Amino acid sequence: MAAEGWTWRWGWGRRCLGRPGLPGPGPGPAAPLLLLLLLGPVAADITDGNSEHLKREHSLIKPYQGVGSSSMPLWDFQGSTMLTSQYVRLTPDERSKEGSIWNHQPCFLKDWEMHVHFKVHGVGKKNLHGDGIALWYTRDRLVPGPVFGSKDNFHGLAIFLDTYPNDETTERVFPYVSVMVNNGSLSYDHSKDGRWTELAGCTADFRNRDHDTFLAVRYSRGRLTVMTDLEDRNEWKNCIDITGVRLPTGYYFGASAGTGDLSGELDNHDIISMKLFQLMVEHTPDEENIDWTKIEPSVNFLKSPKDNVDDPTGNFRSGPLTGWRVFLLLLCALLGIIVCAVVGAVVFQKRQERNKRFY
Repeated sequence: MAAEGWTWRWGWGRRCLGRPGLPGPGPGPAAPLLLLLLLGPVAADITDGNSEHLKREHSLIKPYQGVGSSSMPLWDFQGSTMLTSQYVRLTPDERSKEGSIWNHQPCFLKDWEMHVHFKVHGVGKKNLHGDGIALWYTRDRLVPGPVFGSKDNFHGLAIFLDTYPNDETTERVFPYVSVMVNNGSLSYDHSKDGRWTELAGCTADFRNRDHDTFLAVRYSRGRLTVMTDLEDRNEWKNCIDITGVRLPTGYYFGASAGTGDLSGELDNHDIISMKLFQLMVEHTPDEENIDWTKIEPSVNFLKSPKDNVDDPTGNFRSGPLTGWRVFLLLLCALLGIIVCAVVGAVVFQKRQERNKRFY
């Protein structure tokens, strides 16, 4: 699979195999094509996956260079990470292991798409394994820490492929994919599986598959989309779609994993390839004049992600009342009482005046 090129249609969700550098099979029947046209912006700016838009300086592709050594061109790795001829093993299936691999080069693309070929596998029983893989686009690199083998309070984007539910009260079905954007002020809470800082997520059964598993992350003009191909059908499945995301340029791509302190049978976490594609997107003159290296990572949300709780569908519903919500509710209640009291007083006074006329 790693030696093959492949193309795909984002809007339609079909991934087509082809030769390296060449387009895949032609379009299908007229009806799906008509549907694509009707979809409009959703199907626009399709990444064809060929070598024209592949950015090799940000991609990890077989055959790897530096097998058997402690370093490789364009990528650094640390911790328990081991480079073989077939995969990069971030962690073996052993307790308390952490490893990561990071690109040397900062990425200055405003619009990009990362395709990750990965494998999470072990002999552990259901819910007796952990912890998972994290994919990163962050300001700092090669900094170990408690968040799937990398640092907490990071700046940038993280996609977590979590295999173990630390919160026993959760309604989520694991394995679970979630997204977090951080400006350094937020801390990932492992005990709650990152629920308070999660922007969106979905259930994704990627563990112990006997076929290839893929994940795609697309960022373009403030829209962040995550899709998976886990069923060996050469089709992408929607997982996460968020607008209003602001990410700077000049950050680094990486991947990390951890096995945690759980005693029992754990997982191997393998990265087979990470392919970055440049999206050819036109920007307005105002957008072109922005210094994208100085943008603060952020998301334009109407409510804080900390106000979100679990939903078995992978979406959010309103969470428990926070301090400011309680204050607003009390203020509204007080204003309501005052208004009712004033209206009642006016009505009572008019009745009194009307009653006096009859005496």
